[in-house]
Amino acid sequence: MIALSLAEIAAVVGGQTHDIPDPSVQVTGPVVRDSREVVPGSLFAAFVGERVDGHDFAPQVVEAGAVAVLASRPVGVPAIVVEDVQNALGALARHVVARLGATLVALTGSAGKTSTKDLIAQVLSGKAPTVFTPGSFNNEIGLPLTALTATEETRFLVLEMGARGIGHIRYLTGLTPPRIGVVLNVGTAHIGEFGGREQIAQAKGEIIEGLPEDGAAVLNADDPLVRAMAPRTKAKVILFGESAEADVRAENVRLTDTGQPTFRLHTPSGASDVTMRLYGEHHVSNALAAAAVAHELGMSAEEIATALSGAGSLSRWRMEVTERPDGVTIVNDAYNANPESMRAALRALAAMGRGRRTWAVLGKMAELGDEALAEHDAVGRLAVRLNVSKLVAVGGIEASWLQLGAYNEGSWGEESVHVSDAQAAIDLLRSELRPGDVVLVKASRSVGLEGVAAALLETGAEGEVAAR
Repeated sequence: MIALSLAEIAAVVGGQTHDIPDPSVQVTGPVVRDSREVVPGSLFAAFVGERVDGHDFAPQVVEAGAVAVLASRPVGVPAIVVEDVQNALGALARHVVARLGATLVALTGSAGKTSTKDLIAQVLSGKAPTVFTPGSFNNEIGLPLTALTATEETRFLVLEMGARGIGHIRYLTGLTPPRIGVVLNVGTAHIGEFGGREQIAQAKGEIIEGLPEDGAAVLNADDPLVRAMAPRTKAKVILFGESAEADVRAENVRLTDTGQPTFRLHTPSGASDVTMRLYGEHHVSNALAAAAVAHELGMSAEEIATALSGAGSLSRWRMEVTERPDGVTIVNDAYNANPESMRAALRALAAMGRGRRTWAVLGKMAELGDEALAEHDAVGRLAVRLNVSKLVAVGGIEASWLQLGAYNEGSWGEESVHVSDAQAAIDLLRSELRPGDVVLVKASRSVGLEGVAAALLETGAEGEVAAR
């Protein structure tokens, strides 16, 4: 964070100083909410959670080097006391961002947010110092914490924004107003909470409503609900996609023998070839969004293509491909799942597994509301249509719908199976995997299927595991 005195911070957040001998002392380190992340010069934000109260750690964090605690009550050590820690954190982020002078890029979408954010960050990092959201730290707490890691040297700030309802993204853009807003797609993630895709589109489009006139709205030309957002902004609109009408587009898209996309990138300033390190054709759209942002910020087609071709996955459990010494390939995409990302992962599995035996170890997709049965059934059917060798549906009723969809599509006998939990899946796979098999592991975060991937890698760790 840019250096600020405790007196300045108290004024910004409307707080009262307690037990602070010298209010001119500066916070020079990060603002953190986890006591384990405290370093000398930090400001510790004390949140009250369901099981842990951050105020209880106040003496510990000050001893570890925190300058003070941002708290909702006096804690017996240097503290700035406010009515609401979350609101204070947002106010501090808004103040710091206003002073930075960095270009702020914000993005949202139903699927691919984190992968695209990682691509944008890697492309822009080659141009100038860039700060970006770690993992999926994209809510009303994670976003300001990320913004507060920026320093005077930061030139680009890339922020992922999530939403669970109308008004959420509008709140986030109020804390960190972007100059470039990106909308990737409108799918069915959280449709049970929103009530329909039109409501999801309404929420996602909030990211471009407050853009300045000299800003840019980067919109997916291939998604009708996203493209229809154009009238909601006064900023310039840049379309990306495979559509001939897209300003930044891909041509000659294909997958390599290992399932990595390659294509010809076209921008208003030129064209260049891209071969990605990531797996799955769905990353083409993500790459085009990143390319549109980079072009708007002055990068050439050649510079963008080189950066995209060298970019890897920065976030855990997202199409994380690891090959065991015995030749079994594990694709860990277990961080989360919705119908769009599930279909993309299955298509990537089919491409990677050409000529090999493929396994889809899948669990439930959460928050689908009335669409849950139909969407799980459709994913099970798709696994059969893509000739996945075996579907292992893991968990309760939703998993049974996956398996039933596969069965009704023609997957009989041992081609699909429903198991009760992750351990049952591990036991099955340990007994049946053969060298050369490719295994996809994917479900909503609550299912915890990353443990399946970890167990399979431990099983095969007879020598050094080679990550690709």
